[in-house]
Amino acid sequence: MCKDPQDPSTLPTGWSLESAEPPGRLALQGHHWFSRYALVFELDADGPGATRIRARSWADFPGPHGRIYRALVIGSGGHRVVVRGLLRRIANAA
Repeated sequence: MCKDPQDPSTLPTGWSLESAEPPGRLALQGHHWFSRYALVFELDADGPGATRIRARSWADFPGPHGRIYRALVIGSGGHRVVVRGLLRRIANAA
């Protein structure tokens, strides 16, 4: 997700580092006019030389504009597609 994984300041616009607990947890947060959100990556050993990564996300969509935005992002399935793509890119880079 970061342009430079060694530098959390290179996170995409809208995201900031909430916490990092190497080697197993990275928590990001962000907000804009229509939502507040968090994305947490958790890593666990999954056998010899293998790692399982989980991504959990939360969001709040306040107000009428937030409800419309939620319908567009979550209701359309777009969020699922983006998160799966993100996890696929992480797996390919590993």
